[in-house]
Amino acid sequence: MINRKIEPIFQDLASQYPVVTLTGPRQSGKTTLCQKAFPNMDYANLESPDVREYAATDPRGFLSSYAGGVIIDEIQRVPQLVSYIQVIVDERKKQGQFILTGSQQFEVMNTINQSLAGRTALLKLLPFSVSEIKKITLPESMDMMLLKGFYPRIHDQGLNPTQAMGDYYETYIERDLRQLMSVRDLSLFQKFVRLCAGRIGQILNMQSLANDTGVSHTTVQQWISILEASYIVVLLKPWYRNISKRLIKSPKLYFYDVGLAAYLLGMENETHVSRHPLRGNLFENLALVEAMKYRFNSGRKNVVTFYRDSRGNEVDMILESGQEIFPIEVKAGATIVADFFRGLKHFSRVSGEPPYGCGLIYGGKDVQHRSNCLIYPVTAMEEMFEKLNHAGFNY
Repeated sequence: MINRKIEPIFQDLASQYPVVTLTGPRQSGKTTLCQKAFPNMDYANLESPDVREYAATDPRGFLSSYAGGVIIDEIQRVPQLVSYIQVIVDERKKQGQFILTGSQQFEVMNTINQSLAGRTALLKLLPFSVSEIKKITLPESMDMMLLKGFYPRIHDQGLNPTQAMGDYYETYIERDLRQLMSVRDLSLFQKFVRLCAGRIGQILNMQSLANDTGVSHTTVQQWISILEASYIVVLLKPWYRNISKRLIKSPKLYFYDVGLAAYLLGMENETHVSRHPLRGNLFENLALVEAMKYRFNSGRKNVVTFYRDSRGNEVDMILESGQEIFPIEVKAGATIVADFFRGLKHFSRVSGEPPYGCGLIYGGKDVQHRSNCLIYPVTAMEEMFEKLNHAGFNY
């Protein structure tokens, strides 16, 4: 069983808070992590109908049977349980009493904020990072990495990624949708999700997406929110300070797992990936989520944004640490060329030279430390972040 990067932080927070809440996509490894990190705690899965019925109809009796603490999976299935947990926590005044997990981040957070504010630590667990994958398998080609994605079961069990992603889509995405709201025409929603994949790494234009799907702008807003809540898509916010009135204010659309996006785009093998016009966008998606995983696995929030102005000048990622920033360009090409730095140079002109320089993530294999730029392969992003931390940037 692979050790997850977040595990030491997880255990440490359980010694400081009475409740720790872990959210993340379905099948990201939340249950496995909880049972490994807290092997002596009881376990209750609210996906099980009989367990859920017990917790919903007799919450006091349900919780009283776990006097020594309990891991409760998918807490959003019985949200009223949180109010009873609050009472127990306040009475016992003991750390590490409850470990809660959830795969609907907005629903879970609303429930937690109402009843457990100040009583729970919050963590997010995404699928494997590249550094975690390296511990269990030999390095694969970039195209295979983009095709497989990072859901643990695909790597642990050697599953065919196309079959696994198809099952994941039908079993979890569509089911979770039905639990959250009523969709009259499921085929339209399926079309919508695939259209989202076709816009990966692009500025989100909801009206265009609505027109292409054949639904209203309001419906698209609702569906995007559902995909966000279910940890399927992530909307990357734009970076802006008072340097220009021409900065883009709309977010960019990405997927939490690049393999799912590849599946939705119809890719079934490495050749499909290598020849697809959106391969560069998938590569950019991989790099972005790697940056987010590094933060989440350290128990911190996402601080990644992007820069783009109305003339199309762009930097793919802006990392923030206090008032300091570190711009990063992402290029899928394996050979470094001068054009890779065009966006970074423009950004330096309009924002001032960043004190820690800039970064380039690319599809090659070599690390270079130029006078004002750190150049790393996408498979070594963690090493770049560690170097920044040692330099004082504290990402």
